Amino acid sequence: MIPDKSPRVVELAARLRDFMEAHVYPNEARFFREAEELGPFQVYPVIEELKPKARAAGLWNLFLPESDRGAGLTNVEYGHLCEIMGRSLLAPEVFNCNAPDTGNMEVLERYGTDAHKRQWLEPLLAGDIRSCFAMTEPAVASSDATNIEAEIRREGEEYVINAHKWYTTGASNPACKICIFMGKTDPQNSDRHKQQSMILVPMDAPGVTVTRSLPVFGYYGVPDRASEVLFENVRVPASNMLLGEGRGFEIAQGRLGPGRIHHCMRSIGMAERMLEQMVDRALQRVAFGKPVADQGVTRERIAEARIMIDQCRLLTLHAAHKMDTVGNKEARAEIAMIKIAVPNMLCKVSDWAIQVFGGGGTGNDFGTAIAYAIARVLRLADGPDEVHRDQLARLEIKKRKGLNHPGWTPMVTARGLPG
Repeated sequence: MIPDKSPRVVELAARLRDFMEAHVYPNEARFFREAEELGPFQVYPVIEELKPKARAAGLWNLFLPESDRGAGLTNVEYGHLCEIMGRSLLAPEVFNCNAPDTGNMEVLERYGTDAHKRQWLEPLLAGDIRSCFAMTEPAVASSDATNIEAEIRREGEEYVINAHKWYTTGASNPACKICIFMGKTDPQNSDRHKQQSMILVPMDAPGVTVTRSLPVFGYYGVPDRASEVLFENVRVPASNMLLGEGRGFEIAQGRLGPGRIHHCMRSIGMAERMLEQMVDRALQRVAFGKPVADQGVTRERIAEARIMIDQCRLLTLHAAHKMDTVGNKEARAEIAMIKIAVPNMLCKVSDWAIQVFGGGGTGNDFGTAIAYAIARVLRLADGPDEVHRDQLARLEIKKRKGLNHPGWTPMVTARGLPG
């Protein structure tokens, strides 16, 4: 059973909503304008202006469960707050709760040494720097992460890194100072899940080049700054290895579980906003002699959107509760379910919102197009739908195979089985 909201969460949620109304929503147009005019290789002034205000309001680093460095909230508690922040693409970074920094900070907190934490975690928590996560590669199908070909080779007290990465979130931001890099240290290992390691790579290390920013459905830099990065004979100290050679998949599972909860709760917040805009627009516009809100197809979509959003919220909070109570590994089926269900839901709700707005919904005036674009990206980010469906099916089959029964037991009707 999902626990009720604690008094602390209720209070934080109220403060978050007030901050969003006072500072975030009024600055969204400026945020998009700066992103368009300055491009993906610049820091956007609006974000830097709002960060100190969020910090002064005590709305900073709300993530990071099981740590005294964050707010000390559970995944369920943070999920409620994450939904509120997800209503705006500007908001997460303002509160220092944005991807990929949250996931990277969790990795450093769980698996980093004291030296790693001093050098990288503390400035990330302070919002002084940003980070990126390099996993996906253009040359291979990275949905199967064992395909990754990036080389991490030991030479004395250093590792030498060679790779071509892309969709490296955050890399084009000039504030990005550290990369968590996934590659192979033992490509001949018979266990394909022990070939990979994760290592810290400073972005100013010789041989690291951000070659270009990658548009996502034409949007540069908002909000993820997807980038292509070359690593050419990059040398880093051996002490930069996280947890040890061959433990990259172990770290990835620890990192991606909470990250998927965050993505899903933010997506639910965006879906709520799309539904609100769809209803408001339908009430304002008249077609064929009556408001669009009185058209049967519009009402059907509004009703379906409400059902889908609430279903996804409950499913996501259930997954978060299971993570809190039995751990990420035991919650992997629930995490897979939300990663499939929520982005598809946001895609559908955003698409319906676009229909209500008409041609204007496909442009940049109302936020519907970028909501759809982000939702579509999330069907690939942190693992595509197909991978999660396959994992979920495997878990269901394994569960059924584990039962002690003689075999298939059909449901027999009053007439019995057909002849």
